[in-house]
Amino acid sequence: MTINFQEMKYQKEVLLNLPRERVIELFDNPENLPKWQKGLESFELIEGQAGQVGAKSKMVYLMGKRRVEMIETVTVRNLPDEFSGTYETKGGWNSVENYFTEEEGKTRWLMKTEFKFSGFMKLIAFLMPGMFKKETAKQMNAFKSFAESQEL
Repeated sequence: MTINFQEMKYQKEVLLNLPRERVIELFDNPENLPKWQKGLESFELIEGQAGQVGAKSKMVYLMGKRRVEMIETVTVRNLPDEFSGTYETKGGWNSVENYFTEEEGKTRWLMKTEFKFSGFMKLIAFLMPGMFKKETAKQMNAFKSFAESQEL
């Protein structure tokens, strides 16, 4: 049986008013995740060494009244330049590549995202592709607000 996926690729970027070293320090600390990822209830390492290539973690989000579980797998850890991974949940898979570059004491964060959907999520992605792009921008801006509000 062949599964026909709905695919979507896009990229978003944000400029943070912090040096790259500080951005990475905040971004790379899993204890900070609930401080900027709305709805994150838990982040639990299930395999490998935390934050390292091959590590798998279970993430649980409350989205409205729905609990969504996803598995994060770290695919690239080349900090401070790149941190990337895949995220799998029922009806969806996505790859996220995060790139960080320093620009005159500020940090440009570029996120390249690829989604593949099946089942009901395929229909949602087809009908509302903008929702995913908007949510990505919202998450990135939430991190920017969190990071810029932290004392050095």
